[in-house]
Amino acid sequence: MYAVIRTGGKQYRVTPNAVLTVDSLEAEAGSTITFTDVLMVAREGAVTLGAPNVAGATVAATVLEQKRGDKVIVFKKRRRKNSRRRRGFRSHLTVLRIGEIVG
Repeated sequence: MYAVIRTGGKQYRVTPNAVLTVDSLEAEAGSTITFTDVLMVAREGAVTLGAPNVAGATVAATVLEQKRGDKVIVFKKRRRKNSRRRRGFRSHLTVLRIGEIVG
C-alpha cells in the first residue's frame, strides 16, 4: 500500500511507517500533520487516481524533528574580471514518519 502526496510544490511517494524529509512545515516535534492533497492511492493492485485529488483520502504523519539541510555552495565567477562571489545556504527541513493512509 502506498500513496502519492503533494507538499511544498513537490510530490512524494509514501508508505506506512516510512521516514520522509520535506521542505519546512509549521509544526512542533511530536505533533501530527494530516495531508489532504493526495494524488494517488494504491492498495493490493487497485489504484485510485485523483482528478486532481483523491476524494476523501488523507495521509497522517508525525513530525520527528525540524532541522537544516546540508550546505549548498553558490559560486559565481566572471572570467578575466577578477570578480568572484561565494555564498552558501542551508534549507530548513521537516522530518516526518508516515502513519496511516486512509482512502
